[in-house]
Amino acid sequence: MDKIVIEGCHRLEGRVRINGAKNAALPIMAACILLNGPSRIKGIPDIVDIQTQSEILKNLGGEIKRFEDGTFEIIFRDGENADRFIAPYELVKKMRASICVLGPLLSKRRKAKVSYPGGCVIGQRPIDLHIKGLKALGAQIETAEGYITAAADRLKGTEISLMGQYGTTVLGTCNVMTAAVMAEGTTIIEHAACEPEVQDLANFLNKAGAKIAGIGEDRLIIEGVRELNGVDYEIIPDRIEAGTFMIAGAITKGDITLENVRTEHLTAVIDKLRDIGVEVVADNNNARIKGSSLYHNVDLTTLPYPGMPTDMQAQFMALLCTVEGKSIITEKVFTDRFMHVPELIRMGADIRIEVSSAIIRGKPFLSGASVMVSDLRAGAGLVLAGLVAKGTTQIDRIYHLDRGYERLEERLSKLGAVIKRISD
Repeated sequence: MDKIVIEGCHRLEGRVRINGAKNAALPIMAACILLNGPSRIKGIPDIVDIQTQSEILKNLGGEIKRFEDGTFEIIFRDGENADRFIAPYELVKKMRASICVLGPLLSKRRKAKVSYPGGCVIGQRPIDLHIKGLKALGAQIETAEGYITAAADRLKGTEISLMGQYGTTVLGTCNVMTAAVMAEGTTIIEHAACEPEVQDLANFLNKAGAKIAGIGEDRLIIEGVRELNGVDYEIIPDRIEAGTFMIAGAITKGDITLENVRTEHLTAVIDKLRDIGVEVVADNNNARIKGSSLYHNVDLTTLPYPGMPTDMQAQFMALLCTVEGKSIITEKVFTDRFMHVPELIRMGADIRIEVSSAIIRGKPFLSGASVMVSDLRAGAGLVLAGLVAKGTTQIDRIYHLDRGYERLEERLSKLGAVIKRISD
């Protein structure tokens, strides 16, 4: 099993290009089930989650080619795979976004059998809103033996609210949207998720011939169409990867420039970095991050978009552990998402958990230690902490990192980090 070893206290400088968004690519790949003819999708990152999604789609009859420039060609031959509607446990257990095949399968093949999804253990992540939305469209759904089985002779447009106990649902919005684009009549989704990745899926579907209005708002109006056709499309840049590299520059008090970044998708992240004392300069599709020796403690709260992303919580925590004074991070998306805290404490951090908040008392430095990754973004936070810890940090279970970051250690090394991957 691979590990990452970091020698801390090296300042980062240089340029790094941000890849396409994992969380946009996965539902867009699933939506190709709906399309007649091939689609060529540019910007899909070379990460484990994409490999898993590719295997799921191949299992459902998809033909997938990856070109040297990272472009994927995906085609489902109409009429040839009507009997392939099962997404099995051994594949779906690896990541939560695999649930995104449920809506397209139901819409295109009139039936679907999808295992309950796996992925990072970061608190309760129910799929009741997915089921509620698909039932409202006319699907008959049963859950048994770890599978969701759905069927519908014809989906019909209706008005649906996707507001739940934990707020809106990103993947639920994706599933209901992909089911509704070929339903009969008009579908209105109230309390739809507004995240850029949801917008990217909607834009992809519209380019393929769908009729979705209200993109970027919490009320989507979808006019059903009879067919959708393959398109050429480029995925938006990954805002979480961009935010992670921004904090890498900030925590090492470095000077790095990010290429291929949409700063309008990172307003909450950039505003908070500026509050801390980091200089962020946006120019076209670039963003320059200049660190400082004078940082300020801050409080932050994770919220649905356009608020602070929960997927940036661990990275900000690593930074605030090195900022003197008391900072408070309140988690309002996944209230149990603090499994990285004990590992940061092993590195000398002073953190106390109270219900859904972490109270951090920053220190001048952290110390290298052996730590273990519990989930994808927790892993990113530990890498960031290792960049500034005195001594050597060894990070185990980095397969979580490989799910969402392409060659992270190589890209940090090119910026000046002393970091390497080793195998046992």
